[in-house]
Amino acid sequence: MARNTSNKSAELFARAQAWLPGGVSRNTLLRKPHPIYVERGEGCRVVDVDGTEYLDFANNMASLIHGHAHPSIVEAVTDQLQRGSAFSMATEIEVRYAEELCARSPNFERIRFVNSGTEAVMAGLKAARAYTGRPKVAKVEGSYHGAYDYAEVSQAPVPETWGEADTPASVPLAHGTPESVLSDVIVLPFNEPEKAVARLDAHAGEIACVLLDPIPHRVGLVAAHESFVSRLRRWTEEHNALLMFDEVISFRTQFGGLQERHTAKPDLTALGKIIGGGFPAGALAGSEEVMSVFQSKGSGPLLPHSGTFSANPVTMSAGRMAMELYDREAVERINRLGDRARALILEAIAEADVPASVTGEGSMLRLHMKQPTPFNYRSAYDTPNQAMALQQFLAGLKNEGILCVQTGTAMLSTVMGEAEIDRLAQAILTSLGGIDRALLG
Repeated sequence: MARNTSNKSAELFARAQAWLPGGVSRNTLLRKPHPIYVERGEGCRVVDVDGTEYLDFANNMASLIHGHAHPSIVEAVTDQLQRGSAFSMATEIEVRYAEELCARSPNFERIRFVNSGTEAVMAGLKAARAYTGRPKVAKVEGSYHGAYDYAEVSQAPVPETWGEADTPASVPLAHGTPESVLSDVIVLPFNEPEKAVARLDAHAGEIACVLLDPIPHRVGLVAAHESFVSRLRRWTEEHNALLMFDEVISFRTQFGGLQERHTAKPDLTALGKIIGGGFPAGALAGSEEVMSVFQSKGSGPLLPHSGTFSANPVTMSAGRMAMELYDREAVERINRLGDRARALILEAIAEADVPASVTGEGSMLRLHMKQPTPFNYRSAYDTPNQAMALQQFLAGLKNEGILCVQTGTAMLSTVMGEAEIDRLAQAILTSLGGIDRALLG
């Protein structure tokens, strides 16, 4: 890993703080003592403005399934840019990409494109309300679903606010969240079917939608059990509510998303991240009947919906190429690399002899500074000492030339091979050795 003694990133951060609140436009970039500013990326490597090269396992928060500047995506985008970047008219590429995404899952009978996973979730919850005529939604405690007020509820509760395990409280994320928002969001314990149903039963007739990420990152990157998903599906069918999957991140795990593994199928699915090919993108897919709320009928649609950059042809071109490259063979190959990574990390944890564990599915993994392996948000929640140990671990990875998501999560890209996985495992072993063991007991 090439290094030099300059610190242009620190200089840029000092300048940024004069103009950007907190110095950034997204808080996920913040690192101590300052964010890393990138100069360029190619394949699975990035180089910062100080000339330091990193192996990138963050991949812009899981959005770059083919790494940086993939030649085929660059070519597709360049071709479209030469013909225009945005129009107040429809484009053929939107139709072609819709056809191809819908072909990946029988649950995608209709699709609408938006500009982010947040927008996809927002559109889905509003569609559920429009379709059912009901105000309330239900979601899993600790699950992240973007920046919509209702989706943010109980995204990051703490022990002082999260309430009883069987009846989690509706906890605001942002100061100023209206009480009416909190009262319209029912928070469910994760992977506890009957306890979740008891919560839902208390609000039967009011709930429009149950929102579920089938492997929620913030909950610990632990997959939802089949029994949990099927019980939620049965409840929604019995009470004329909808089941919505948030596969913004998890869509990478299977050709048609993680929902391929479940017998229970969602009415709606929010997509994002990898479907943009490196550009801002989201989509809401679902059954023809439910998605009809977007169609004009008589006086107009039940849910008016638009967006200046929705289905932007540059994004559509990049996304279509990215998903064309991400065929079943590519999915299976990257998932095998994920299996290899998790196995090697378990070996590293045993060799380092620290109380740590690893979770994840497919091409995703997350390291936890605790044992036993977490199984829900509360068990994944870090104590102050565990949080400090995680920061030491991440600093060690950075020194080893590895970039990960700040939760200790790694997201693989198709341009990686066994050599990159082996390097990650070795860096993890070295970084675990640098943790103050007194923090972990």
